[in-house]
This record gives sequence, structure tokens and C-alpha cells, in this order.
Amino acid sequence: MRLNRTLLAIVLLVPALILQVSILARLQLPGAVPDLLLLTVLGLALVYGHVGGALVGFAAGLLADLSPPADHAVGRYALVLCVIGYLAGLTRPETGRHRSATIPMAVVAGAAVISTLLYAGVGTLVGDTAADTSGLIALALTATLYDLLLAPFVVPGVMALARKFENDPLAGDQQAPPATDSAASWSGAGRRRGLRRPRSGRLLDKPLGGTGRGRSPLAGLRPRRGAGAAGLGGVKVKGIKRL
Repeated sequence: MRLNRTLLAIVLLVPALILQVSILARLQLPGAVPDLLLLTVLGLALVYGHVGGALVGFAAGLLADLSPPADHAVGRYALVLCVIGYLAGLTRPETGRHRSATIPMAVVAGAAVISTLLYAGVGTLVGDTAADTSGLIALALTATLYDLLLAPFVVPGVMALARKFENDPLAGDQQAPPATDSAASWSGAGRRRGLRRPRSGRLLDKPLGGTGRGRSPLAGLRPRRGAGAAGLGGVKVKGIKRL
């Protein structure tokens, strides 16, 4: 991943894990525990896509496997969150943004169920003594309920931070226009359009005073010699020099 993605993932995942272990795990809620780490991975995966989501999920799961009081085999939760991050990243649209919150909330619900089942299944395959499949359905239902209640307070904020640090044109600003649509080309087109004369002004294309080459279009507007005398009614005044 790029450096900004790595730094943001560290900044978000470490506090999420601390809050998960120190506060949420001690609430003594019936059934499962709200998974703040899972919601953080989902928020990043919905912005980064399937590859970035898989990498973030693996790093988050490995961090949870190594942090106390983890009582399961190392790599078990890393595999689960890697798969979850990959699947959640596949739902990222080409435009980079979901048109509504329906798909992200559906992703949260599906991730809560799949992560619970996958965690129990991986524990069974590797012979982990901490694996317990009793009451799995009730555990999945409570995990879905808690994650859906917590998701509106976590996932949108994580996605907003990811888009901000991603500096992605789809998160806010649109892509820059091509060179043909640049400001210079538009102004050039405006100048070319400004040189066009309306049909009603075609008479100005030719000089009024003649058709000789090199003459200004306004040459015909210059006063002729003797115009002053003509303006006096054609009366010749003795002693006054004609212009």
C-alpha cells in the first residue's frame, strides 16, 4: 500500500483495537461483542477496494492475534479479516462512492455473519482448543445487531478520513479536464468566435470609401475635402480657405 494508506491504517486500527479490548469487551453484553476493529476494516475496504481491503484486514487481524488477551492461534483472525476486507472491497463501485447507505449497511451485516462463521470454521480446521461452535447462530445474530447499531458512528467517519487522505478525485473533486478543454483552449475558441461578424454587418467588411487594397474598413467614414463648405449650404465665403 501507499504510505498515506499505511499511516492512516495504523492511526485508525490501533485505537480501535485498544477500545475493543479495554471497553467493548468488558461491557458484558449478551452474546457477541461489538467488533470495532471489524467496522474499521470495512470502512477502509469500502474506499481502498478489494486489494487494499485484504491488506488492511490481514494487518488488523494479525494485530488482534498478537495483542493480549488473545487466546486463539496466531493468524486465525488475520485470515478472517483478510477475507472480509477482500469481499467488502469488491462492493466498491467504479465511481468510488455508494449512492446510498443501503449497500454499506448490508456489507456490515454480511461481514458480521461471515466473520463469526468463518472464525469458528477456521478454529475447527486448525484444531484450535478455543474454538466453540455451540450457540453459533445466536452469536452471529447478536454480532450482526451490535455491529449494525455501531456502524453509523464508525464506518462513515472512517470512509471520510480515508477519502481525505487518499486524495482521490472520486472522493470530492472531479478529474481535471483534458488538454483540449483547458482554459487556454476555451479562451482561444472564444477569440475565434469573437471575430465572426453578424450577417447584418457584412457591409462593414468593405470600406465605404472604396475597394482598394490595404485601406482601413473605416476609411469610408473619413470626411471628404470640402465637406465643411458643403455643410454651409454650398455658399462660398471669400477669404476662407477650403479644408
